[in-house]
Amino acid sequence: MKSVKELSIESKITKRLANSPLCLELVNYLFNDEELQEMQDYANNVSIKRLGYNDHGPVHMRQVCANAIKMLNLLQDSGIKTSLEKEEIGTFEDSMCAVIIAGLMHDLGMMIGRQGHEEMSVTLAKPIIERTLLHILPDNLHRRTIIKSLAIEAIIGHMSSRKIHSVEAGIILIADGCDMTKGRARIPMAINTTPRVGDIHKYSANAITRIGIHHGDRRPIRIDIEMTGEVGFFQIEEVLLTKIESSPAKEYVELYAGVTGEEAKCYL
Repeated sequence: MKSVKELSIESKITKRLANSPLCLELVNYLFNDEELQEMQDYANNVSIKRLGYNDHGPVHMRQVCANAIKMLNLLQDSGIKTSLEKEEIGTFEDSMCAVIIAGLMHDLGMMIGRQGHEEMSVTLAKPIIERTLLHILPDNLHRRTIIKSLAIEAIIGHMSSRKIHSVEAGIILIADGCDMTKGRARIPMAINTTPRVGDIHKYSANAITRIGIHHGDRRPIRIDIEMTGEVGFFQIEEVLLTKIESSPAKEYVELYAGVTGEEAKCYL
């Protein structure tokens, strides 16, 4: 059974895709894919219970997908073309399909472990990507090819450990970094009380109360982060800012963060 949070994010995602029948068909297919759900659930089990990390399961992957959809829409609203559009090899809808797939599958490799999980995510996701695209685009090999390739670039590049080149993959990199509020750390904080490697990520995320993504004043995408304590700056400076700096979409993002009641700091 899906959690209330999973269903809530799914509803948010479908609303954001209301004007794209193909993307709606894609997310509905993936939301109802039992194998993908089992893989997301098991990845979360390994991440939280075995390794002591934050949520890397169905809620996180849906949230990254939702973040990426919103960011890509903000770019389109500002007249910014995706890499596929600039190269005149695909459409905005193709770019959106790739981002959706990458968002929902980028952490499947956590089923195996943390080290090199982005490469493992590609291996595990590839068969699902291929059968999904064959379902929604049975007669268009060209579109299936470019969407699959772009989704794989975004999955393998989401840790900023590998050079990526497309705006679409860069959006996934940033969208992943933006899922760091206290809700993501709630379960590991409750069940893992023995100090372990990676604890700073849980405590830092637990201090972050709100992340807003909307139109910027200077750039198409503005990210606003509010936190209860300065420990939250670790997550911003060591995780999110690192990902933005490595992203081909960096030039389109402005970032502000601060403790509640204090003036926010402008990072970008």
